[in-house]
Amino acid sequence: MHLTRISGPAAVVLVAAVVLAGAPAGGAAAAGPSHSHVHYSDGEPRNARLSIPSIGIHRLKVVAYRGKTDDAPGTRIQNRGIAASSHGPHGGTGPGGIGNYQVAAHRTSHGGIFRRTPSLDRHDKVFVDSGRWRYVYRIIKTRWVSFRSAESLRKQRAAVPGKPWKEPTRGFVTVTTCATPEDHARGNFWTDRFGNPEHRIDKIGILVKRTDRPPRHGG
Repeated sequence: MHLTRISGPAAVVLVAAVVLAGAPAGGAAAAGPSHSHVHYSDGEPRNARLSIPSIGIHRLKVVAYRGKTDDAPGTRIQNRGIAASSHGPHGGTGPGGIGNYQVAAHRTSHGGIFRRTPSLDRHDKVFVDSGRWRYVYRIIKTRWVSFRSAESLRKQRAAVPGKPWKEPTRGFVTVTTCATPEDHARGNFWTDRFGNPEHRIDKIGILVKRTDRPPRHGG
């Protein structure tokens, strides 16, 4: 095959043609999934309201506290029949922040407000209202957590759920509640000093968008 050396402006035109020929339609180079369109919060801990329409939860109060999931302060909040969200060195981020927004509530006691949480399916929506914003998460997977395993707890509380070694670049939510009925059905009646059973069921979602918080009924 005979090759002809090309230099000057003609070479620039030829290189540009080769690059465009290898790009997908529309002239853009191939790239991985992008989430640059998602608007995140500053991650500051704030009280919020949680709605999960698919399981009948509407504007449930979520109280932010410094600690870790299901510790003594968190349990006291949950015992009021509302949800608790931990933050700090062993907790998570605030509503809409990059990292892991962790929300826990009771399933079998104190109103059992998370009794239907284990039935959440992939793609179900979780809405978190904080200030003027509504943060919309989409459920992507389920994790089981053992309170008798330090490694399992680290994975639950990690900024990227299940991956404590990874730096977060997106917003996640972990909606967590006890697996008491499942543990008891297997003959496992272990509890910690706060009454938590060995296992918890986590529904993990990813932040997909931020919108204006809808007005409350009656204004």
